[in-house]
Amino acid sequence: MQIQVKSHPVFQRDHDDLHCEMPVSFATAALGGEIEIPTLDGAAKIRIPSETQSGKVFRLRGKGIRGVRSREHGDLLCHVVVETPVNLTDRQRELLRDFEAISQTDSDRHNPRAKSWMEKVKEFFAQ
Repeated sequence: MQIQVKSHPVFQRDHDDLHCEMPVSFATAALGGEIEIPTLDGAAKIRIPSETQSGKVFRLRGKGIRGVRSREHGDLLCHVVVETPVNLTDRQRELLRDFEAISQTDSDRHNPRAKSWMEKVKEFFAQ
């Protein structure tokens, strides 16, 4: 006998663990805040620390699936996806341009991943 597990629109199963993507606004990722996420038994709140990057994973222990041969529930792993704002107003565009200009004055400090990536690119082409 073989059992098929139906796909779910929010959660992906990995044994007893569940995974989900968690969209986080640019402002919340940068400044920090609290967001609500769905779980199988209701909603849970997660505190997002300031300067959170896309790809960061938050683990909620015991919020996964209880396996057939297990007594304990797996975990829920929430993968952060920082959303880029869309349909910006003129004022929002102006503020983001100002923000970018300020950030460029010390980009190594404000964009460490970009700096490290550019160094790898330079090393690659220097060979």
